[in-house]
This record gives sequence, C-alpha cells and structure tokens, in this order.
Amino acid sequence: MPAIVVMLAVIAVFAVAYRYYSAYLARRVYVLNPRYVTPAHRYTDGIDFVPTSRHIVFSHHFISVAGAAPIVGPAVGVYWGWGPALVWVVVGSIFAAGVHDFGALVVSVRHRARSIGALAGEVISKRARGLFLLIIFFLLTLVNAVFSVVMANLFIANPASVLPILVEIPLAIAVGQYIYRTRTAALVPSIIALLVVYAMIPLGLLVPISLDPVASALGTDARTLWIIFIFLYAFAASRLPVWMLLQPRDYINQHQLVIALVIILLGMGIGLNRIVAPVVNDVPADSPPWFPLLFVTIACGAISGFHSLVASGTTAKQINKETDARFVGYTSALGEGGLAVCSILACTAGIAATTIEWNALFSDFSTASGGATDNFVNGVANFASNLGIPLEVGVVFAAVVVISFAATTMDTGVRLQRYIVQEIAEIVRFRPLARSLTWSSLVAVVVPLALALAPGDLAFGTLWQLFGTTNQLTAGLALAVIAVWVTKKRRNPLAVLIPLVFLLVMTSWALIINLIDFVQAGEWLLAPLDAVIFVLAIWLIIEASLALRSAWASRGLPPEDDEDEDVDAAAVTSGETTAEQPAGRTPTDTDER
Repeated sequence: MPAIVVMLAVIAVFAVAYRYYSAYLARRVYVLNPRYVTPAHRYTDGIDFVPTSRHIVFSHHFISVAGAAPIVGPAVGVYWGWGPALVWVVVGSIFAAGVHDFGALVVSVRHRARSIGALAGEVISKRARGLFLLIIFFLLTLVNAVFSVVMANLFIANPASVLPILVEIPLAIAVGQYIYRTRTAALVPSIIALLVVYAMIPLGLLVPISLDPVASALGTDARTLWIIFIFLYAFAASRLPVWMLLQPRDYINQHQLVIALVIILLGMGIGLNRIVAPVVNDVPADSPPWFPLLFVTIACGAISGFHSLVASGTTAKQINKETDARFVGYTSALGEGGLAVCSILACTAGIAATTIEWNALFSDFSTASGGATDNFVNGVANFASNLGIPLEVGVVFAAVVVISFAATTMDTGVRLQRYIVQEIAEIVRFRPLARSLTWSSLVAVVVPLALALAPGDLAFGTLWQLFGTTNQLTAGLALAVIAVWVTKKRRNPLAVLIPLVFLLVMTSWALIINLIDFVQAGEWLLAPLDAVIFVLAIWLIIEASLALRSAWASRGLPPEDDEDEDVDAAAVTSGETTAEQPAGRTPTDTDER
C-alpha cells in the first residue's frame, strides 16, 4: 500500500474527529462559554498574561509539545507491526490526547491559569500535589536522560550534523538579542537563521566532526563524551533567560517542523513509496509483548502528560476566548498524532524496498529500538530524494531536525527539573537547595546524567518504556483532575474516564511486566526505579478513585460556579471590572474559584 494513501486517510479521519468529536467535547463535556473572562484578560500584564490570537497560541503551543518523542516512540513501536502502531496513534490522538490536551487547557483557564500540579492539590487532594511533584521528577529525569542519548547517538551516526547544530546555538542567541533589543517580530530573523543552519549542511559533509580521537585518548567512548558535553550545555542553557536562547530556538524550530512535514508529505506523494513492513509483525518468542507495552512505547503521538504541563503552565495565560481552547488544545493533539504517523511511514515505507530488507532492520526488539532514530532519519532522507535532494544531504537534514527538537526538549526539561527540585526542597524545608540556582541546577543535571551513563543501551529499549510509563502517569493525573472537575459540574465524564482507566491499567500492567523482567535479569538499577514508579501508579489510582467517588456523591448538590461565567470579555478589555476581580490584577492563591 502506498504510504501517501495512509497519510491522506489519517488526515481525513482527523478532520472528521475535529469537526464532530471536539465539537461534542466543547458543547457537552467542557461547555465552553465565549463570554467567560479568561485569565489573559482578567490578569493581563503584558508579560505572562497576554490575550493572543488563537493561531499564534496554537503555533507556540504545538512547537512546545511536538518534540522528538512523537518521532522516536513510533519508530520503536512499529517493531510489532505498523497496524497496531497506527491504530493506537489515531485512536489515541482522537479519544485520549485530544480529550487530555483540550481538557487540561480548559480546566486551567477556569482556575486562573494555574498549573496542573496546583490543580491536583486543589481538585483531588492536598496529597496529590506531592504525587504530582514525584511523578514529574521521574518524568523529567527520564526525558533528559533519554534525549541526551538520542542526540549522542545521532551525532555519532551523522558527524556531518554536528556543525549545523553547533552553529544554531549562537544564531539563536543572536536572534534572541535582536528581538529583545529592537522589539521586532521574530519571523524574518528566525527564517534567516534557519537558512544559515541549512547552509552549514554541505560544509558539515565536507568537515564532519567526530569525538572518536579524543575519546580514544581519554580511554572512553564517543557516546560518553557526547552525553557529558550535552549535559554541560544543558546546565548552561538552563541558567540563561528564556528570551536569550530557548524562545528564539523555538522560533527556528517552528520553521524546521513545517519544512520537514512538507518534505515528508511531498516526498511520499511523488515517490509513491509503498509500505513493506507487515501489518502485524511475527516477532521472536522472547520479544516484549505488544499488549500492553505498545501503549507506553508510543506515548507522545497518542497521548502525553507533558502536554498538560505546557497547557496549564503557559498556554492558558494566552487564551483570548475560552472557545479558542478547542482549536489550540485539540488540534495540537491531532498535529502531534500526524507527526507520529509520519514517523511510522518513514520507518515502514521509507527505509526499505522489500519486506526482507525491513525485517533485517527489525530482526529483534534490541535492534529495532537501538536503530529507531537512524531508521527515521534514513526514511525521511529517502522521501526527500524523491524531490531531487541528494540522499546524503537528506540524511543530515533529518538528523538536524531530530537533534534540534531533542535539544529544545532538554533545554525545557532541565529548566523544569530545576523548578521541581527547588519546590520539593521547599516542601521538605531544605532551604539551601531551594534557594540556590546553582545547586538545584546541578541536581537537575547530575541525576539524569548518571542514568544516561548507566551501562547498556537503555535509552531506546527499557529506559524508553520507563519514560513512557511515567509520561502516561502524568497524563493520568491530568485526566483525573479533568474527570473530577467535569463530574462536579454534573456533566457526563465518560469521555474522560475511558482514557483515564485505559491508561492506568496499561501503565500498571507494563510496569509489572518490566519489574518481573528486571528482577529475573538482575537489573538492580532499573528494578527499584520501576518499583517506585509502580508505587506512584497505585497511589494515583487510589487518589483518583477517592476523588471521583467524592465528586460523584456531590452530584446531588448544585454545581460549583467558576469565576464570572456571565461576564463578557469585552467588559474587561474596555476597562470595566467586576467587584470580585479587577482587570489586570495578578492572580493570588487567595482568589476563589
């Protein structure tokens, strides 16, 4: 079957889902109110709380959530066959990710744009805040460890990509300085910067950069050196103001994502590459079972708890009208699902001409997971060759795209990890760590660094699955918050409860399978880590069950009212205020819902 046929069919299904299912969620489950005064209007300050066009908000939200994970996960998941992977991505995007991302955004908007962690402590229980911090700590630890290895492996496999990536860093800083000092739009300077990055690709092919000689002289390997250098960079980057590197790099990556998607779609359309992988793969007997491990191997692209952090932490502060949440939240979920489908097709139609060739690349789970990013890169390069782009240039281009996304994820991940470390230190009253930027940053770097340097190729096998389980637990916590809120509003919570229950069952099941394997294999680093995550999963199930039972018991009472549901946003923008909430005031913890 031609890959383009599958891609067009998925786009059609996603369009129908947005037209009808997201409309149902907006009308019957979340009950969006165009007159509701959003936090962007109520607390507008020109810095964080800024009413923004829904198309601009969507652009920033989508690039923040669509990192390298929806590429890597599906590239591993097709090992069990492209059929199960495709079905999970499509169904998950529509009925899980869409519900989760859309709902997290709405609930945050209805609660002064507070984070999902703060909402967990308020909506579920005070204990849930501690649960949230622990889950996020493990999630970010695994994210940063995994993507450091992703980048190191790509640098080693594609030394020509090193120069363009190195050049991108000072270019992003220059773009940030220019925008900050001139107060101009980012479009033109970020496009120029991207063109310079791509101009470095031919030079990178002429002057590939390898750390093999240095590693040999130091008695180590190139991967270890790359991982150390990557975390040194992440430590420095996390201490810079966001406008100096993180934001301008996001601007550049927005254009990269668009260009990559266009090349993939046009390439598979013109080349008519056929899917040569089996629909369901007849894997060796000692392979991990696809049920339930597929649902944690492919997390981002089907549903990702990381999205709730972005939606509630940043995006909710920019929503102009509550009805914009449908377009921003649900469409972003479908967009990341589309990126995951591109990864599936690149790894099943772009990398091999025959089933025999494909089977050689996916002969066992270790081979498939270890070569995941290389398979995607080579698949995209083959699509690009259909457009007349030389194959070697296409390989470097695809590697630069993946590394750039992974670097942005790490930039954000280490910064968020520092915040989490400081918040946990504050709770346990360890003030030196809570108030020290240097020490909290060191903890945020050293913990994932130690995990990334652990013996064995963990990043694309077991460690990736542990990342997926923690990510799904974060999604479960967000869905629990959404479900409790919907139930208290006396609306039908079934659309939220179904993905919540499914996620918790699959995640717990996968953790048990991995724990048994770790103990039997004597993996005494991974077994305790898996056990701790499993305890967090049980804790989440208990907290969610208690909160939902309490919410269901209160359905006979009048539903809780949110702030000023009957106030037109125009009243705030015109300078009018309400007695309870003057426009432009910064929200505080004493505000009532």
